[in-house]
Amino acid sequence: MEALVLAAGDGKRMRPLTANTPKPLLFVGGKVILEHTICTLRDNGITKLHLLVGWKAKRVEEYFQDGSWLGVEIDYIEQDERLGTAHAIGMASNVINDDFICINGDVLLDDVILKSVLAKYEEKGSNIMTLAKVDDPSRFGVVVMDEAGKVTQVVEKPDKFIADTINAGTYIFGTDIFEWIEKTPLSSRGEYEITTTLEMLIEQNRVFGVVPDTDWLDIGHPWDLLEANEILLKDAEDSREGVVEEGVHVKGILITKKGSIIKSGTYIEGTVFVGEDTVIGPNSYIRGTTSIGKKCKVGAASEVKNSIIMDGSNVPHHNYVGDSVIGCKCNLGSGTKVANLRLDHANVKMVSKGELVDTGRRKLGVIMGDDVQTGINSTLNVGTVLSEGCRVGPGRVASGFYGPDSKIF
Repeated sequence: MEALVLAAGDGKRMRPLTANTPKPLLFVGGKVILEHTICTLRDNGITKLHLLVGWKAKRVEEYFQDGSWLGVEIDYIEQDERLGTAHAIGMASNVINDDFICINGDVLLDDVILKSVLAKYEEKGSNIMTLAKVDDPSRFGVVVMDEAGKVTQVVEKPDKFIADTINAGTYIFGTDIFEWIEKTPLSSRGEYEITTTLEMLIEQNRVFGVVPDTDWLDIGHPWDLLEANEILLKDAEDSREGVVEEGVHVKGILITKKGSIIKSGTYIEGTVFVGEDTVIGPNSYIRGTTSIGKKCKVGAASEVKNSIIMDGSNVPHHNYVGDSVIGCKCNLGSGTKVANLRLDHANVKMVSKGELVDTGRRKLGVIMGDDVQTGINSTLNVGTVLSEGCRVGPGRVASGFYGPDSKIF
């Protein structure tokens, strides 16, 4: 079976992390998002992939190339106009000639999800969709099934509760889906949506659902990367390709890549990933589930807890970073501290696409875009967003949302 992966969006809800980097290339769990999906497909025998790309398409193509370095074969379909999910899937009509698996590129595809949808396909044939149970289905497309597993209704963001199962973004379609897409009308949002196509198929009693027994996460906001990081690394095994000096204490799982150095006096607990050519220590403290990218530095007397630090960023001297996402090529001045817990212990709220959103997290520090720099002894308050290029002066307190290239002096 071939796979179609939809990865053309501009990731606006993920800003500022996606200001320079397409969402499929965001670093989490030791790899970029889309690499996790590709590896899961490959490990289940699906090695012919079509990637639908759009925004910053060349970056995606340069990263994955023809896929041979991952043991797969990749070709690219470029979507110049993004007119909805049905339109996106329809663009593959000239390259797909048999039943295929279709995946939203921002959904974590794990082994259980893929095996579940393939098993249902063996039982029922094509037009299979994966579902997930969630606490608040009102934010998603809700899917209703009968006792036989046949989908009877799909409702986008319903006003009242009708079910707690939602569309989880992984499908198996036959080539007839392209004919149905041709018949799909514009939705009220002015897009050609695959949910509209599915509604027509549901009327023909031709859609089945499956609810895999595993974690499901839609990476829709920057802070979702922290949960994704925990999910992706929960079953990780110790693997050390870099240098671990004498006097390093590891209490948990440590994964290091070539060229990395963990210097003496460093204490590591939890599950920690360290990328290529990254230097940790001496005398650093890394804990929780933490992923640190390539060519980074976490230095003397610095503590990083349950965070993601992307390529080329430095947490070099007397810093604390907790429950945060740090973009690429950032540098924290000595003594910079990140607050990650409100004094009233209420959920942290953060600005996303101009609106203040309840993140659902009690602990959340900073979301930092690329090329941000802070001065010595600066403080980044709970739930702060620093967009790309921001500068925080020495001793200053940053709190709230700051747009690109802001100066906090």
